[in-house]
Order: sequence, then C-alpha cells, then structure tokens
Amino acid sequence: MALLINRLTNANVYLDGVSYLGRVEELDLPKVKSKMIDHKALGMVGETEFPSGFEKMESRLKWSAFYPEAFGVALNPTKVYNLMARCNLETYTPQGRLTQLPVVYSTAGIFKDMDLGQFRQNENVTMECMMTVYYAKLIVAGATLFEVDVLANIYKVNGENLLEGYKLNTGA
Repeated sequence: MALLINRLTNANVYLDGVSYLGRVEELDLPKVKSKMIDHKALGMVGETEFPSGFEKMESRLKWSAFYPEAFGVALNPTKVYNLMARCNLETYTPQGRLTQLPVVYSTAGIFKDMDLGQFRQNENVTMECMMTVYYAKLIVAGATLFEVDVLANIYKVNGENLLEGYKLNTGA
C-alpha cells in the first residue's frame, strides 16, 4: 500500500457568513471531551469510569490586528454567532499530490470575553476572544464525520445517532 500523507494547513474563517480572510491569525476549535464518571461497586476487582455527557466546549480566535468590527461581535454575550472554518485537505503520495478535499468546521455559540490587546513598541496589536460553543460539526468532502448540539441533544459520529436510544427512552 502506498504511503498517504494528509496536510490541512490553512483556513478561511467566516463569522455569520462574513469572510475574515487574512484577519484571523489563529483559531482554536472546540475540544470534544467526554465527561467521565467513576464507578466502583462490591464484587468488582477494580474501579472504572463511564461516559455521562460532555465537558463544555470553547473556541478561541486570535485576530491578526486591531479590527473594530470584532468588538461588536465579541462583546455581545447575548447573541449566538455561527463560526465556520473552510479548509483544503491535501493528500500526498510519493508521486505528489493525489487529492484535494473540502473540509468545513461549523460551530455556533456565544462570545464570552474579548482581550482588548497589548501594546508593544513597533508591533501590531492583536486581540483574542473566547466563544462558548453549543454546536459543532465537521464535514469532509460532503460527508458529516461528527455533529454535536448540546442544547438539542444531538450527537452523531459518521452518521450514527449515538443518542437515539437515550432520546427515545427519556422522551427528549
């Protein structure tokens, strides 16, 4: 089998459908982390843990310069914003580039803080803001690999609804 190397090295960031090409220096997408609960009981030779939901998700944007329009977004904690990163996934073999596939990260949430920046002599001021994420989705070449919506009780991986039984049993 031929060696395949995937490269995902850049992105264009959109906020509520508006492109911020060249304005976002860094984007930290949310970490999806299972909340684990310890379990121990009589008769068990050890202790273990089981999933019981998710930890809160957050994203961080670092703006490459001072952009006044970012303040209007990041300082409003009452509005849900849609944040999207569109990327190009390249696959290489020993013979060169084999494919280019679209990758789309979609999130939605509210901004919870805005760093107003730091001044340093002869350096550009950068700003950072944090978003509490309610919704996250990853699509590669049109196929949804992952989707979670904590407010609508949605959790899908590779098209499989992992909360189907939970929702049926709880009436959610």
